[in-house]
Amino acid sequence: MTPQILTDGAFRAFYREHNPWLQGWLRRRLGCTEQAADLAQDTYLQYLTSQPTEPIIEPRAYLTTLAKRVLFNFWRRRDLEHSYLEALSASPAQYVPSEEERALIIDTLTTIDHALRGVPPLARQAFLLSQLYEMPYHAIADQLGISVMTVRRYMKQALTACCLAIH
Repeated sequence: MTPQILTDGAFRAFYREHNPWLQGWLRRRLGCTEQAADLAQDTYLQYLTSQPTEPIIEPRAYLTTLAKRVLFNFWRRRDLEHSYLEALSASPAQYVPSEEERALIIDTLTTIDHALRGVPPLARQAFLLSQLYEMPYHAIADQLGISVMTVRRYMKQALTACCLAIH
């Protein structure tokens, strides 16, 4: 099958027809008109880049699926940002980064979080135990019930995924 081609005029008509509904759907879930408008734009960007191979019979169902993914990523990033800011508030004032540094750190954490979703759950867990809790490989192996060699392999997978995502 070839991707469905959407002309500029067809997309404008599609957007005009469905955007008020989509923004309302998002607004009911977010409680914020501005955020709903931003996420609606992200949803349409996903729509334009998804290139479905079959004609879309139920456009609102398709937009709902895309919007749920965008919403999930938004909430995940927001939760990650809140966790980071909580950890930061527990730090001494002399170690508090600037707003620009905070934004870069949150972007990097989001990128790493996204990269780690692509590795097996045990690899992700081994990586987090090593990096967040500074556990040695033998302790990780004991906790996860795997060999130290498997921990090394998992760490290599997770680190490779993170490096590829960041660079």
